[in-house]
Amino acid sequence: MAHQSNKWQKSANQRGNYGVPNEYAHYVVGKPAPLLEWLLENVKGESKTKIKLTLQGRGIKVDGKIITQFDYALRPGMKISVSKTKKNNDKFKNRFVKIVYEDRYLVVVEKNVGILSMAAGHSTLNVKAVLDDYFHKSRQNCQAHVVHRLDRDTSGLMIYAKDKQTELALENDWHNNVYDRRYVAVVSGEMEEDEGTIVNWLKDNKAYITYSSPTDNGGKYAVTHFHTLTRSTDYSLVEFRLETGRKNQIRVHTADMGHPVCGDIKYGNGDDPCHRLCLHAYVLCFYHPVTHQPMEFETPIPAEFRKVFK
Repeated sequence: MAHQSNKWQKSANQRGNYGVPNEYAHYVVGKPAPLLEWLLENVKGESKTKIKLTLQGRGIKVDGKIITQFDYALRPGMKISVSKTKKNNDKFKNRFVKIVYEDRYLVVVEKNVGILSMAAGHSTLNVKAVLDDYFHKSRQNCQAHVVHRLDRDTSGLMIYAKDKQTELALENDWHNNVYDRRYVAVVSGEMEEDEGTIVNWLKDNKAYITYSSPTDNGGKYAVTHFHTLTRSTDYSLVEFRLETGRKNQIRVHTADMGHPVCGDIKYGNGDDPCHRLCLHAYVLCFYHPVTHQPMEFETPIPAEFRKVFK
């Protein structure tokens, strides 16, 4: 039987483990076991369903690292942290926004297609407003601070800060804080190359269309790495890793390659197999601006993207 380690609990709180004591319950493994089996035996006062949801919802850490694998092999002496804050998510239901992770400093969400990252003019449907409403209803004295953006018709992972200090900490050192950001897209046509890198300069014209130049046109330097995951004669499923995060970067770079993102009204060629912009931000890894812990998030590749290749 594992025992709860008060000594380690204290040191974790002193380190500022997401700032609030009791956001995680801490345990030390006594005997070898698969993770889910161990949790069901040792975490008292929670239902089987709730423990499974906490595991799926990235609420379990083993030796400080988030683990979602139910049969992950535990060894004696390993330190287990079980999130207590996942309960907030039970109150939150929205068809455009899903909360993936939350602590007192920030929230990571998966946004759906068709919602803006923040308010723009008269448009009311935006992630910031949805989160502000949730914070208000869950009696959290904070607001969502925009740190980066996704286009309205791009889905995927985003970070929002809960206070100005966290926002600035993330923004000021964004390039070093965010160490892995990957997108997946269905592009038109059969990709010739398995992998490669696109480098050029991006600039907006007067109609707000972003165009590229192989030489410095006074625009912003943009670097996109690509890796073809699967292909057919009509379409390709491609992973993109951003070295720079410029406006419409992937959409312009894929069009430059002659394989625009499917469903792209602005830069596309009319191919639209999923009746949506086929671009999804599926991996987001960053160092927590307060605890400096590596935070790693991944969502599945959208099912409608995979269906194109069946």
